[in-house]
Amino acid sequence: MSNSVTDREQRPLRVAIIGAGPAGVYAADILTKAERDFEVSIDLFDQYPAPYGLIRYGVAPDHPRIKGIVNALHKVLDRGDIRFLGNINYGRDLTLKDFRDFYDAIIFATGAIKDADLDIPGVGLEGSFGAANFVSWYDGHPDVPREWPLEAKEIAVIGNGNVALDVARVLSKHADDLLATEIPDNVYRGLKNSPVTDVHVFGRRGPAQVKFTPLELRELSHSRDVDIVLYPEDFDFDEGSDEQIRSNNQTKTMVNTLTNWLVEEQDSGASRRLHLHFLHTPVEIVEGTGDGAGKVAAIKFERNELDGTGNVRGTGEIVEYPVQAVYRAIGYFGSELPEVGFDERRGVIPNEGGRVIDTEGNPVPGIYATGWIKRGPVGLIGHTKGDALETIGFLLEDRLDLPAAKNPGEDAIISLLEERGVEYTTWQGWLKLDEYERKLGADFAAANDDGGAPAVQRERVKVVPRDEMVRVSRG
Repeated sequence: MSNSVTDREQRPLRVAIIGAGPAGVYAADILTKAERDFEVSIDLFDQYPAPYGLIRYGVAPDHPRIKGIVNALHKVLDRGDIRFLGNINYGRDLTLKDFRDFYDAIIFATGAIKDADLDIPGVGLEGSFGAANFVSWYDGHPDVPREWPLEAKEIAVIGNGNVALDVARVLSKHADDLLATEIPDNVYRGLKNSPVTDVHVFGRRGPAQVKFTPLELRELSHSRDVDIVLYPEDFDFDEGSDEQIRSNNQTKTMVNTLTNWLVEEQDSGASRRLHLHFLHTPVEIVEGTGDGAGKVAAIKFERNELDGTGNVRGTGEIVEYPVQAVYRAIGYFGSELPEVGFDERRGVIPNEGGRVIDTEGNPVPGIYATGWIKRGPVGLIGHTKGDALETIGFLLEDRLDLPAAKNPGEDAIISLLEERGVEYTTWQGWLKLDEYERKLGADFAAANDDGGAPAVQRERVKVVPRDEMVRVSRG
């Protein structure tokens, strides 16, 4: 087929988006709705058999906003003008050259799924975990082990963002109270047997500088049989803090919530406690002795003080807490992709406004990025809409200069996948899997209905094994 601009203008613009989480779906949606005088044909790829990315595998199952976000993404993909192709691994099943051959433009929306590094002694001890791995476990990620070592009575969670609160809430919550969510059975069993009594969340700065949001904070108080514990010495406010409270309603709301909890001194005699600490910088994870050699036994922090601007400085005072597990929730980091540049410092694909650039800073024709792999793992899910809008704007601006696909027919990529024996999944396959998971939830309720108290209503039970997901999706 000819690659001339004239021929390209007589057919739909072929666009591949790699990553079917919110960033990828938003980009596809914005492109379909953009003002244009030409047709577009979009294929949305994902390495998992199911769509939704971070929403399915990166957000706590009891998060109240999951359902609304999933419903919004579902409506976009259910329209039929965007084709979903799952269970396809970029770099293995399809290479960059393959995408170049079949598409005029490629957008990477692969997100950031690794834990940011914490460079302190003891971080490699048994019982020291990255929060991202734990989140993947409790969200039923198909590529992580089915079991998780939940043996600690006292646990430290390092971080003051939403992920830290999610991890702390799941660790401290009673497993039976999570049954109404979509948690897989292996996750329920693991949490059910956890001996945890105390979960400590540590932030480096003060209560007015936290990175979580009011909704996530309020969720902590909804856990049954869990007391929230705060410490008066952590509630220090300087001029910078006061200004932040005055000028930001979100900060004001969270500080009011925290100070109210502090004054109320919750101590109901609950079987579990969730402690919130501020002004702590981790300096060492302490190794045990004797039978505890090689394992986490405690964690040391340097106490901080506010410097007048809302930032902190160390005081030199070291405090130690006995814990048997440490979860670091200090941020996510992007992963390098084959044949695409990577910024090792920021964990992103080098780009300018979404246009991917080479080592000399020149745009790479036809290659784009959006979402966390574009700007780093900061901001809320909704912020990816702005990313996508910018990226799609540049793609449309570049349209006539894009390197034309050699084989732009919509069936051509399907033929290649089948030729290579790739067991790809589709949107119709996801609808089958969705129905199957909901039936598992209904079956659980029926099996546990003893005619007395109402059985737990499980909306769904998430399928974990990849091969089972593929089997159900492909019918």
